[in-house]
Amino acid sequence: MEHESFWEKLNRQKVSYLFIALPAILFFVFQLVPLIASLFLSFTEYDVIHPPKFVGLRNYKAILFNDPLFWKAMRNTVVYVLGVVPVGICMSLLLAVAIDQKIKFKNFFKSLFFLPTVTAIIAVSVIWKWLYAGEKYGLLNFVIMKLGGQPIDWLASPVWTLPSIMIMSVWSGIGYNMIIFLAGLQTIPHTMYEAAEIDGAGFWKKFFYITLPLLKPTLVFVSMMSFIFSFQVFEQVYIMTGGQGGIGGVLNCALTIVAYLYDKGFQQFQMGYASALAYIIAFCVFILTMVNKSFMRESSIDY
Repeated sequence: MEHESFWEKLNRQKVSYLFIALPAILFFVFQLVPLIASLFLSFTEYDVIHPPKFVGLRNYKAILFNDPLFWKAMRNTVVYVLGVVPVGICMSLLLAVAIDQKIKFKNFFKSLFFLPTVTAIIAVSVIWKWLYAGEKYGLLNFVIMKLGGQPIDWLASPVWTLPSIMIMSVWSGIGYNMIIFLAGLQTIPHTMYEAAEIDGAGFWKKFFYITLPLLKPTLVFVSMMSFIFSFQVFEQVYIMTGGQGGIGGVLNCALTIVAYLYDKGFQQFQMGYASALAYIIAFCVFILTMVNKSFMRESSIDY
């Protein structure tokens, strides 16, 4: 076979390159160029109106050493992640195991629990904001008062605002993880369960000694992806606290790191500062991704 030149290969595979060209151009224009531009802006002082002024590492130093609001937003984000991810994963896993049993209306239950996932998070947040309405006007407070309790200022209290958002996030996210766990459960051979039943193992023994070990790669993947997505929470905070003293609610009790970035960039127009924040967030997400890859590598199971 004669050796083909570069141009001969290109001509032979021109249709393939045409299919690749459009995604590559879109990636370059809408991903790579903004990424490089934001990196440059992170080293500048830029307010959209005046030209960028190079300030070196001043934005990064100000964020890390002279910005207590950044650390409050980071602390709120960590609390949110540690509260939402474990509870959401446990509920999703239990739902997946329950639905994987031989029950009637299995597809109906799958659709029912997956419905919040296909609903826009903005619509979900608006509905839950109505449920959380203060005094007797919200459904939750109405029920509490009917039971003899006192109404709670769900989204106007420094104590309750962040937990309220966390409850809504758990509810809206369990369906997606449930579907992933269901897919993982389908890969476990039923012969293992049959052998365990012959040995007299009950439901919980099969769950802890067969399901969990063989579901470990899926569990690790879901856990780390949930950590990454939860770390970038924004829409819920923006919708549910947008009228309670600014983004983040009263005393910034529910301010998260991405909401803080939005406030700096699109409310205060400190684009250079916001770009530096974006790269700090990207670095944190990168670290979580590396941890995810490490766990996934260690969790590979042959069966």
